[in-house]
Amino acid sequence: MVFSSLLFVFLFFYLNLLLYRMTDSMKRKNVVLLIFSLVFYAWGGLQYLFLLLVMCACSWICALQIQGSPDEQSRKQWLIVECVIMLGLLGIFKYLGFVLTNLQIWTGFPKTVPQIVLPIGISFYTFQLVSYVVDVYRREVKAQPRYWKVLLYCSLFHQCIAGPIVRYQTVAKEINRRRVTTHDAADGIRRFCVGLAKKAILANSCASIADSLLENTATVSTAGLWLGMFCYMLQIYLDFSAYSDMAIGMGRIVGFHYLENFNYPYLAGSVQDFWRRWHISLSTFFRDYVYIPLGGNRKGNVITVRNMLIVWFLTGMWHGASWNYIIWGLYFFVFLVLERFLLKSWLERLPVLRNIYALLVIFFGWVIFRFESLPQMIQVLAGLFGGGGRNLVDLAAVYGFQNNMFLLAFCVIAVTPAGKWIRNLIYERLQPGTAAVTVVNVIDAAVPAVLLVLSMFALVGNSYNPFLYFQF
Repeated sequence: MVFSSLLFVFLFFYLNLLLYRMTDSMKRKNVVLLIFSLVFYAWGGLQYLFLLLVMCACSWICALQIQGSPDEQSRKQWLIVECVIMLGLLGIFKYLGFVLTNLQIWTGFPKTVPQIVLPIGISFYTFQLVSYVVDVYRREVKAQPRYWKVLLYCSLFHQCIAGPIVRYQTVAKEINRRRVTTHDAADGIRRFCVGLAKKAILANSCASIADSLLENTATVSTAGLWLGMFCYMLQIYLDFSAYSDMAIGMGRIVGFHYLENFNYPYLAGSVQDFWRRWHISLSTFFRDYVYIPLGGNRKGNVITVRNMLIVWFLTGMWHGASWNYIIWGLYFFVFLVLERFLLKSWLERLPVLRNIYALLVIFFGWVIFRFESLPQMIQVLAGLFGGGGRNLVDLAAVYGFQNNMFLLAFCVIAVTPAGKWIRNLIYERLQPGTAAVTVVNVIDAAVPAVLLVLSMFALVGNSYNPFLYFQF
């Protein structure tokens, strides 16, 4: 079940809100959320729910043991137990097949590689549980004495499957006590509907164009490759940020305030700036739980570069058990090192060109990210510069652009804060107490309903609808 489905929007989510509103105490409201969250997760496979329950129980026990330990050595031992269990299970389910496949290629052993199905969302909820126990170890939060509340925290259907990675300290107080204001509810509904429209109307449309143009990378023209990858670049942002918008919106409706996960990353003026804006919850996780504990930039340039290398190798690995993701992480590592030691002053002197530079780096990064087959990746990279004896332009590229130019223009606008700027400007120019204020307020209030209806029409009969980050 995905957020952008009629089943979720008009049955699952509606019933969840209905029962939530009917309950009269915070404990019962939490029980409603927990039951719906477990049903939502079990929809993808009951066996994966069992894994989630076990991993949550391990983290709950380790956190309690850390808080109750009389000495630092015992606390550290329980933290190690937590990390070994959590990262060990993540490694088995996500990376064992990759490791064995590469061993088989190089050594011929083992004879057969077991096919291990990746549990949905395991990368996200594993990091949430690890961050919870580490924060207890650091005495930044107190261990939650009730198992079911830890389970609620890590399994909330709003964000369990594809983020954002929510830290326990962000929602600890709201699990026990929260209040939903009219502003929260209205803002949450708007945010959910905007996210749904971004996914159902824009991201899915970009995906359709990208998939058709990149279906046969050996024969498509150079222009077709550029257009296809441009559409993929739009798709992956609109798709993933849409999920985060919907998660944040649903949380806001019931009183949870999840932190932002995107801040218009395609407006970045450098690669470093991009990673401050893209998938913020993952970037800050690696910063706070890997980079800084390793020493950050406090121990000289050599150690700083080493720490950056570790972080970006792990960032690539987190995204998938495939060489292209590792190369993708190391690709950004190279540019971040260059920016840190060579390009910083150049970027500061050329503010007009730095966004173009960042977009080109990001664009070619998405080429590496999209193609798991290394020969195909190289073929596409060469083809973008006319390699492979391909035509520069073909009819597929021409018609693809002509038939979708207005959609692509709207998508480009959608990856900027232009909509917010226009909305704020209109409200700033209105004279209080005038009829225009009433008209604008009515139109503004109707926008979520209009987006919901348009999304519903877009989803009916749509054969492509998965979120890209479900695979991670």
